[in-house]
Amino acid sequence: MRDETHTPFEQINRGYNTTFQNGRVSVGLVVPIAQYGHSPVPDMTGHLSRVQQAEQLGFKAVWLRDVPFNVPSFGDAGQLFDPFVYLGYLAAKTTDIALGVASIVLPLRHSAHVAKAAATADVLSNGRLILGVASGDRPEEYPAMNRDFDARGDAFRESFDYIRAMGTPVPQIDNRFGTVDLPIDMLPKPSGSKLPLLITGSSRQSPDWIAQHGDGWMTYPRPGVVQDRVLQDWRARLTNLGQPPKPVLQPLYVDLADDPDEPPSPIHLGFRSGHRAIVQYLQQLEDSGVNHVALNLRFNSSPVEPTLDRLAEHVLPAFN
Repeated sequence: MRDETHTPFEQINRGYNTTFQNGRVSVGLVVPIAQYGHSPVPDMTGHLSRVQQAEQLGFKAVWLRDVPFNVPSFGDAGQLFDPFVYLGYLAAKTTDIALGVASIVLPLRHSAHVAKAAATADVLSNGRLILGVASGDRPEEYPAMNRDFDARGDAFRESFDYIRAMGTPVPQIDNRFGTVDLPIDMLPKPSGSKLPLLITGSSRQSPDWIAQHGDGWMTYPRPGVVQDRVLQDWRARLTNLGQPPKPVLQPLYVDLADDPDEPPSPIHLGFRSGHRAIVQYLQQLEDSGVNHVALNLRFNSSPVEPTLDRLAEHVLPAFN
């Protein structure tokens, strides 16, 4: 049962506020909105029209990824485009859908560039940016950028602090990414109270650090009982640290079957089923405390455009 007495989440910017509602789950899409189950490299033909279709149909957010190199062992080249360039493009071509990144690999980028680009995308999109951040999980990328893979946990934390500082009126920071003090400043500032920073997985930080510093948590699909326990721990940790409620989101690979009653059968990090099983699963996640699910259609069997229409007709009404 939904509990409408849940304490509201902090209001940060337009994208964050419309995507995350305490006690509710909303539905978004992972970009590329494409089928490429038999290749690590997607065909980006029609990518803009699919994002615009998703916005018109009522999906709450689209989620880009930060994949600097095509690493064969990883098996997924992401949406190919640099996420910040792509954010600027989508900001100009959409009006309401939240523009998320899941997630920027902080140790591989200079924090000043991340802070500047993210605030710019937030302003250009009229406050629709949600910035997921991560420490990275592809060791091959680190020597390519002359970075230390083993030190990525410390680098992530210092980069996070640097980006936070750059959003303040009088930024001050002194760490491995540089020293900033009066009289210099960084502009633009984020459109809202700050950049919404959501931490992905552990990012090599303690659970307490994540709960205390992040504006939300991106986690992964787990079996129902395990996910319940993980989310109960998340909420208890926030309470024990004196933190306000903060949202949780997760991805989900789906293959939407034609038969609305087809039962679930497993695929990578998700399942194939008819729409009724998808609705039931999302309702279970909602009851567990998940606030947003980003659907990934990489392994979908049917064409993408009609699949989006069917999801909007049969799934979204239960959650919007």
